[in-house]
Amino acid sequence: MEYRNLGHSGLKVSLLTLGTMNFDGEGFFTMPGSLDRKQAERLVDVAVEHGVNIFDTSNAYTRGKSESALGEILKSRSKQLLVETKVRFGMGDGPNEQGLSRFHIIQQCEESLKRLQRDHIDLYLLHEWDGQTPVEETMEALNALVQHGKVRYIGCSNFSGWHIMKSLMAADRNGLAKFVCQQIHYSIEAREAEYELMPIAVDQGVGIQVWSPIAGGLLSGKFRRDKSPEQSRHLDGWTEPPIYNRERLWKIIDALVEVGEAHNVSAAQVGLAWTASKPGVASLVVGARNETQLTDNLASVNLKLTASDFKKLDDVSRLPLLYPYWHQYNSVSERLGQADLALHQPHIDAKGLSGTKM
Repeated sequence: MEYRNLGHSGLKVSLLTLGTMNFDGEGFFTMPGSLDRKQAERLVDVAVEHGVNIFDTSNAYTRGKSESALGEILKSRSKQLLVETKVRFGMGDGPNEQGLSRFHIIQQCEESLKRLQRDHIDLYLLHEWDGQTPVEETMEALNALVQHGKVRYIGCSNFSGWHIMKSLMAADRNGLAKFVCQQIHYSIEAREAEYELMPIAVDQGVGIQVWSPIAGGLLSGKFRRDKSPEQSRHLDGWTEPPIYNRERLWKIIDALVEVGEAHNVSAAQVGLAWTASKPGVASLVVGARNETQLTDNLASVNLKLTASDFKKLDDVSRLPLLYPYWHQYNSVSERLGQADLALHQPHIDAKGLSGTKM
């Protein structure tokens, strides 16, 4: 297993994080394949055996049942195993039972600690943006939890670039704890994070933890133009990620399969290795329906893609440069910094340019 620093922090996390959304899953959360306690514990065993040291959950996953299952499974294990959970979504019908107010954050942190059977949360994430709560209130609440030892590190999830920068500015202005992590959706098919979120990771040290890096199995190679698995969340109404261009999707999957066959590995492993190579990425959250699926995902840490592999994969997946990025690319390529190149480098490489001038 490879371990990377989480953003600008000194915390080392395994390249793969085990996602536990389907632990004791009910209702909506059965789509990723609901696991009972025995099945979930076996996946934890396999993950730990392979060097995974961080486990992801949320209070929103089956209204805390995932947290409870994970807490029970980890309670007698090494304290070196890290747990992250999240807060934002509704946990009841009352007006204050959702959002990122001080009231909701602190109350839900206490509830999560009880379910997880721990005295602290290693990484506490804001699960989504709340545009109705002052960002200063949110960051002050998180800082209080850090100061009281109930939370070690903080981060966000599903924030836009300006949301993250506004939060960082509020923390810096008031001497508060800052985000070290952003958990985002990013994959070879969904590369929108390269426009703003990846440059922020490089420039501001808000490291990337990727959720659903193979799009819930959509990029596993099991879905092709002419076939699909008999059982999948994508056949049962799952809409994440939205697919805007099916022909592009099939070309990406074809390339993943082709590269996988050349290395004698699955398309899923290729997709994971590609994502892990990108700037600012610290860890990839992988879930699994069974041990076989998890073991295959874990093997991706040993896959080394070649320059020709990257070119083949980038050629079918690279997104166009939006404004103002195309203008920057056309006029000041020779003066771009490392954060800028998180977006621009694949485009520069594709043209074989070292820099251009207007």
